[in-house]
Amino acid sequence: MSNWNKQQGGNTPQYPQNAAAPYPGPTPNYAEPSYSQAQTNYASGGNGGEYKQSYEGERFKPKKKVNDPVFLVFFVFQFLGFVALSAIAIHSWVSEGGNGGGLGKSGGSSGSDVTLNKSTVYLLLLVTAAAVLLSAVYLMLTRAFTRIIMHVTLILSIALNIGICVYYWITKYYSGAIVFTIIALFSVLSYWGYRSRIPLASLLLQVVMDVSKHHTSVYVVAFVALILQAALSVWFVFTCIAIYGKWTPGNSSCSTSSCSSSKVAGLIFYATFSYLWTSQVIANVSLATLAGGPYGSWYYFGPREMGEMPNHPTLSAFGRASTLSLGSIAFGSLIVTLLELLKMIIRAIQNSANEDGHPVEACLACCAACFVGCIESAVEYFNRYAYIEIALYGKSYLGAAKDTWRLFQDRGIDALVNDSLVGMTLTWGAYAVGMLSSLFAYLYLRITDPSYNSNGQYTAPVILFAFLIGLMCSLTLSSAVEAGVSTIFVGLGEDPQVLSIRAPALFGMIAETYPNVVRGVPGV
Repeated sequence: MSNWNKQQGGNTPQYPQNAAAPYPGPTPNYAEPSYSQAQTNYASGGNGGEYKQSYEGERFKPKKKVNDPVFLVFFVFQFLGFVALSAIAIHSWVSEGGNGGGLGKSGGSSGSDVTLNKSTVYLLLLVTAAAVLLSAVYLMLTRAFTRIIMHVTLILSIALNIGICVYYWITKYYSGAIVFTIIALFSVLSYWGYRSRIPLASLLLQVVMDVSKHHTSVYVVAFVALILQAALSVWFVFTCIAIYGKWTPGNSSCSTSSCSSSKVAGLIFYATFSYLWTSQVIANVSLATLAGGPYGSWYYFGPREMGEMPNHPTLSAFGRASTLSLGSIAFGSLIVTLLELLKMIIRAIQNSANEDGHPVEACLACCAACFVGCIESAVEYFNRYAYIEIALYGKSYLGAAKDTWRLFQDRGIDALVNDSLVGMTLTWGAYAVGMLSSLFAYLYLRITDPSYNSNGQYTAPVILFAFLIGLMCSLTLSSAVEAGVSTIFVGLGEDPQVLSIRAPALFGMIAETYPNVVRGVPGV
């Protein structure tokens, strides 16, 4: 921090000798002693920034009005539709005996040989439990070996792009090979730039994890969201299995209702749409709760020991996110869901073109899917900051999006790369959990050899379901950490000098590396 001290005229406040340091406090691997808020005068704009009041504007005390009510109503009705579909399908499935099946090898050998049965349900329940455990273990390993894991995930990202590129050239899938050759070249060229940013990204991640240790509500919110996601995933799987069981041609239930493959495909599509949207909303309500609760309160009010933090900030933030701001969260989540569904449709078109031997159409579809995927990733990244604005100020989605764009323009995209490295690290962990979950499902199918999968026709969908469950569970748990990282970036854009009080070592490194980041956004 020596360069930063010189830039500020060498007037860095010193922490009192006998005072207690506010957390995260001095941690051997990264932090310098923090100093008291009372000793630093930023209220008059000293040291290059205006120190805003904690409740400035409508921060933490928004107007009591429901934002984006149209999308709130739409979300509620689609969810009620999913509940109705699930009730009809599962009731019929249960009345038919659930197509039989059970746990283990003996359970897998019994039941219907037409479609999925109870054996699959037990399998995916075990997958969900394994995903929860693996997600928690990965977060603990990330805190203990932050820099090492960031280096590993960066190298793995590049290796994966190269591996996919080589595989596509070997299998003569030229459309995908051309696209991934370009991606692989860009990833290799950007390696050194990303590598130089790992120290700051790891420091940021460690500070957030240490702050979360002092707020048990962070883990409560994360695990509640995780349990809800797991329950929704299991419910979704039950519903899909019941849809297959009720409307697949050849089942006994077809005597009382019309059955067709197109009806199964349509209902599965709607159930998937509802599942993805609801899952997005759960994760984003969790993000808004954490940003407007423990992390936002820590940044703007200071540690609880200072006596300025309001009572029960997490409950207050959850109340706002689940009522007044739920429509805004549903609005942003719907955009991502539609992009995800569009990408799935394009992938289906691409696979169909490959099977029919049309390489040009397949190449165009592959490019379109990559383009949509890039847009989806950008929207998800952008939305995270919009949800934080919603959580702090109670803004509508479009209002939060406009202010978020202004925040991005002021800070510069280069400074946000560090957040991307944090997201990359946690996302790779989610993919690892998803892959291990799908491997567990595959081994279970091989060992139990269920009657409905005698020819392996259901191996792919079961493995896909297992991968999605593991991925969503891990992403939900990781979102608790990402919420803290993103909240700090929003705080930097609005009132950067506050971070010099909360975590001076982190602020000093940011000020030296990205001087533009420590400038507040005018008018926010």
